[in-house]
Amino acid sequence: MTGTRLGLPRGLLQERHPEVTVNASVLYVDHGSVITAAGTAAGIDVCLHHIRGDHGADVAARVARRMVVAAHREGGQAQFAEHPVGQVPPDDPISNAMRYALDNLHRRLTVDELAGVALLSVRQFERRFVEAAGGPPGRWITHQRIRAGAALLESADHAIDAVAARVGLSVAGFHHHFRVPMGVSPSTYRRQFRP
Repeated sequence: MTGTRLGLPRGLLQERHPEVTVNASVLYVDHGSVITAAGTAAGIDVCLHHIRGDHGADVAARVARRMVVAAHREGGQAQFAEHPVGQVPPDDPISNAMRYALDNLHRRLTVDELAGVALLSVRQFERRFVEAAGGPPGRWITHQRIRAGAALLESADHAIDAVAARVGLSVAGFHHHFRVPMGVSPSTYRRQFRP
């Protein structure tokens, strides 16, 4: 059982019902015929879990987007919220560099290269990039690599080393950078999103 029941603190719930195992590190527990949830919002997570099991991760992700909620949350998993990006006009040099980076995630990308695409000096590019994206180019690119890797883990049968290569990271780098925002390994993430 997760969380609390009828508003009881976890310790008190365990004390009053010693036959129940309380797991406060997850939002829901699926025991087949019985699913328990940590609270009201976790009910949405349970519904998406059912949809994922019955119709696949793709359908669950579409439903989650329509509901404007995360496609999958787990109590012990850090949520991978997308960093807000300022509105960049499509013909802006920074927007051009971002598109170029997204089209070339499989390659090693340097700030010098992206500044060249934007037709700006490195210093001017970095300053304008931070204004547009809220952080430095390297961090933004890593974030995009992990987003692309997560999408591949959800939808493709590629081995994890192939996913890492497709997003321009070594296997060790992919594992490290994936675990930082996600809180789980790529293989655990894949299991959670692909029944």
